[in-house]
Amino acid sequence: MKAPRLRGLRGALVVAPHPDDETIAAYGLIRALKSEGIRTRILVVADGAASHPASVRWPKARLVAERRRETRRAMRRIGVPAGDIRFLGLPDGQLASHGASGGRALWRAIKALGRGGLIVLPDASDAHPDHRAVARLAARARSPGTRRMAYLVWPDRTRPTARSTHGVPLGAARVAKRAAIGGYRTQMGAITDDPRGFSISPTELATFTRPVELFSELGP
Repeated sequence: MKAPRLRGLRGALVVAPHPDDETIAAYGLIRALKSEGIRTRILVVADGAASHPASVRWPKARLVAERRRETRRAMRRIGVPAGDIRFLGLPDGQLASHGASGGRALWRAIKALGRGGLIVLPDASDAHPDHRAVARLAARARSPGTRRMAYLVWPDRTRPTARSTHGVPLGAARVAKRAAIGGYRTQMGAITDDPRGFSISPTELATFTRPVELFSELGP
């Protein structure tokens, strides 16, 4: 498996369905892009409010604000400034029904990237419906002269998955990535008053911090 070709890129856009997918899927890649001096923008599509909908201590406004802070903090530590992160704020868990507004914003972001750029987006076979919805939007928002790579966060055993074509070895950064994911405290068990709320399990954390980040090269 080969490493992604980064030199010569005019910019990169990492599309995350939720606040934390950018770190889970592409922490090492973003770090590598920044080390090459490549401007890397992050586009977070959903507001992230559906992870703990029944929490009283963490109502929607507080949860959304904190999830955005978590993303900014994680990205700042690997060189992505807040000004290069955009949050669309679309309803978490409902992206399939908000394709029009999401598609327009995604198209503008891809167009702004221009020729010679790299777009990193969810795999169309991901088990999470929001991830698949973003993949469909990105498939429609094509731009000539851009490269596209897909990542898989939640494998769906019932669907065929594209074979990984590129890998980014984390090396010593694996420990830093684990710490970065742990910094998303809203997703790591800090919210305790919603019994059905989401929390990253130890098994999932181990999967998210495997030694190599995997990506599939997509067509232009």
